[in-house]
Amino acid sequence: MFESFFPDEYIASTYVIPFEKLYEEGYRGVIFDIDNTLVPHGAPADERARKLFARLEEIGFSSCLLSNNQEPRVKMFNREIGTNFIFNAHKPSVKNYGRAMEIMGTDRGTTIFVGDQLFTDVWGAKRAGIHSILVRPIHPKEEIQIVLKRYLERIVLHFYRRQKERNTDKN
Repeated sequence: MFESFFPDEYIASTYVIPFEKLYEEGYRGVIFDIDNTLVPHGAPADERARKLFARLEEIGFSSCLLSNNQEPRVKMFNREIGTNFIFNAHKPSVKNYGRAMEIMGTDRGTTIFVGDQLFTDVWGAKRAGIHSILVRPIHPKEEIQIVLKRYLERIVLHFYRRQKERNTDKN
């Protein structure tokens, strides 16, 4: 029932994702959410984010920011990063996931999506056929509509973890 919301991977932080390994596996593009995925909600790019995008470029990855935020917020974050971006993306609509892949020159099989929300980020990526990585939110302070969604996410993640445990027990 909840499987359409299950991420392909669930990792503690964007900053511990083994991007070199993913590149070796054939991935060439990474689409990122911004708020609570790369920085706390509303924050500018910090040193950690700048180093990550430099590292991705060095590895050979193309990247694109995909945000439901408006243009001023996305441009402010991207000023220090200098990557591709799509604002007002209407996630979980799949249209702009496809647009991001076009911009990066990748396809479903060579693209990864990294985000912190199940019902927008992960669900949209899954619907678009993209490998999805859910990360824990960076900061607990969030807008009220996101706080409410987090309660529902806990339920889905409970069933996600149970399924992972069952799959591990079978192996």
